[in-house]
Amino acid sequence: MEFHQHHRNNNNSSPQCSSNSNSISSSSSVTTTTINNNNNNPNRNSNDPMHSWWESVSKARSRIHSLASILPQHNHTLSPLADSERPALSLLSSPTAYSALSSSLSGSHSDPLCHWLYDTFLSSDPHLRLVVLSFIPLLSGLYLSRVHSSDPPSLAGFEAVLLALYAAETKSRAGKPLLVTIPDLSIPSIYHAPLRKPHSPNPTPSVGVISPPLEPHLAVKSTKRACIVGVALHSYFSQISHMPSWSKLEFCLFAAGWAGQDCPCRREFDQIDNLNNTLALSHENGESDAEIEEVAEALNSLEIHHDPDCESPKGNSKGDRIPLPWEILQPALRILGHCLMGPLNSQEVKDAASFAVRCLYARASHDLVPQAILATRSLIQLDNRTRDAAKSASSAAASNVNTPTKAKKPEMLLVSK
Repeated sequence: MEFHQHHRNNNNSSPQCSSNSNSISSSSSVTTTTINNNNNNPNRNSNDPMHSWWESVSKARSRIHSLASILPQHNHTLSPLADSERPALSLLSSPTAYSALSSSLSGSHSDPLCHWLYDTFLSSDPHLRLVVLSFIPLLSGLYLSRVHSSDPPSLAGFEAVLLALYAAETKSRAGKPLLVTIPDLSIPSIYHAPLRKPHSPNPTPSVGVISPPLEPHLAVKSTKRACIVGVALHSYFSQISHMPSWSKLEFCLFAAGWAGQDCPCRREFDQIDNLNNTLALSHENGESDAEIEEVAEALNSLEIHHDPDCESPKGNSKGDRIPLPWEILQPALRILGHCLMGPLNSQEVKDAASFAVRCLYARASHDLVPQAILATRSLIQLDNRTRDAAKSASSAAASNVNTPTKAKKPEMLLVSK
C-alpha cells in the first residue's frame, strides 16, 4: 500500500521535482549497483584475510556444534572447542573428541556420525578436512574388518565417506597417474662423478607407477573396493604429518590385525640379522672355521613354517585378518614407514609400527608376495638400524656420564693483610 501511494505522488509532482527525483533515483540505482557488485565480487572477499579467517572459524564452529548435538553426552567436551581461536585444529588435536566419536561409529546408512563426516569433508575447509582424514584409519579398519565377515552388516555410511574421499582425489589427479622417478644406479652421483667427464646423452629416466589413473565410481563394488580404500589411505598419507599420534597408533593396530600373523616367523628376520652380525664379528675376531660353520648351519636352519594356531595378541592389534591386495598394502606400508621413521612420532607409535611391519612380513612370507616381502624386510632393517643407533648413542652418553673426572684442586685465594 505504501509503495503504490508513493508511486502516485511522484506522478502528480512538478516537472522540476520530477527531474530531481529522477536524478536521485538514478544516483541511488548507481549506488545500489555498486554495493551489489561489491557484495557479489568473490575476489574481494577471497583476498581479504580477515574475511577468510572468519569464514573458516564460522564453518568450524558450526560443524562442532552439529557434532555436539549428535553426541549430547559429550557436549561439555565438544562445546569449549568451538570457542577457541582455531576450532578445527582444536577438534583435530583433542583425544577426548576423537574417542567420543570413534566409540559411537556404526557405519550404517542411518549413522549420523557418518553423515557428519561426509558433510564436514564436503565443506572444502582444509582444516576440517584434516579432521575427517584423522578418522580414516578407524573408518577403513572397521569397514574392512566387517565387510569380510561371514555376515556383514550395512556399511553404507562408511562407503559414502570413502567415496567422497575417492571423488576428491580423482578430481585432483585429473586423470593422471601417480609416478615416481627411479634413479639409475649405473650413473655416478654428483658427489662421486669427476669434475670433467665425457659428454654423453642423457639416459631416459626409469619411471615407476605408484597408482594408475583413477576412474569415477558411484558405488563401492567388490571388485573396486581395494582401490577405493587404497585411495583413502593415500589421502591420509599425503597429510600424515598433520595427523595426531592416536590416529597413527590406531592404524598400526589395525594393520597388525589385518596381517593376522603372529607366528614366530615374524621374529626370525631379526634372528637372521643377529646371526649375520655374529658371523661378521667372528671373522673380525679370527675365530676358527669350524665355529663359523656352526653359526652358518644355524643360519640356514631358519626357515618359515606355517603355524595355523597363531593369533595376534589383543593388546597389539585390532580387527580381523583380511585379504591384502597391493592396492591396500602399498599405502599401508608407506604409512607404517612414516610411523617408524618420523622423528616427531612417539615411542608408542614407533613400537606399534614395528610390530605391525613384522606381522605383515610374516603374512607376505606365507602368501609368497615378493614385492611385499622386499618392502617389509627393508622397513625392518631400517627399524633395527635406527634402534641400534639409538642404543649406541644412549650407551655412549651413559659412559660419558659414568666416567670419573679428575678432582680439581681447591682454589687458593690470597688475602693481603
